[in-house]
Amino acid sequence: MSVSPALNSIDDVIHALAGVGYQAERRLATAVFLSLRLQRPLLLEGEPGVGKTELAKALAKVLARPLIRLQCYDGMEQREALYEWNHAAQLLHMRAAQSRTDTDAVEQEVYQEKYLIRRPLLQALQTPAPGAVLLIDEVDRADEPFEAFLLEYLGEYQVTIPELGTQRATAMPVTILTSNRTRDLHD
Repeated sequence: MSVSPALNSIDDVIHALAGVGYQAERRLATAVFLSLRLQRPLLLEGEPGVGKTELAKALAKVLARPLIRLQCYDGMEQREALYEWNHAAQLLHMRAAQSRTDTDAVEQEVYQEKYLIRRPLLQALQTPAPGAVLLIDEVDRADEPFEAFLLEYLGEYQVTIPELGTQRATAMPVTILTSNRTRDLHD
């Protein structure tokens, strides 16, 4: 099984990244190659400014995939990373439907996908083939409950939206997590 027509070896990864202006050492290229081959997330730890985020950008260029970035911060909640409902549009719809007597139908209508605001994690799941490069930046800034949620998300690449059901990845995203080592990450 080939990873990509252009990335069949570690040397291919090194040359492809160099072609978009990113100089990768062999150890890093090996980690990237294995992450792509195994279709598993890649965690990059290091000091700010060493090129972790730039690697994700370069990899998106090499793979010709869109880059979707989730910037983590302390107190981040799932809804900020996954989705929210457009409450203003839902209220306008309900107001316009006030004269209707079928309230159950109106209630179902306000939970249609057109009222869904997709945040980075849901965008990554719904990106058509070949998929996206998902950058989860500075994961060490997020708190432990959010980290646990991310672990679950990355394990199955699916989420459940109660009103719409389970949303599965249409194409597996290439996922890169970065950490500035401000705290230890959990297993």
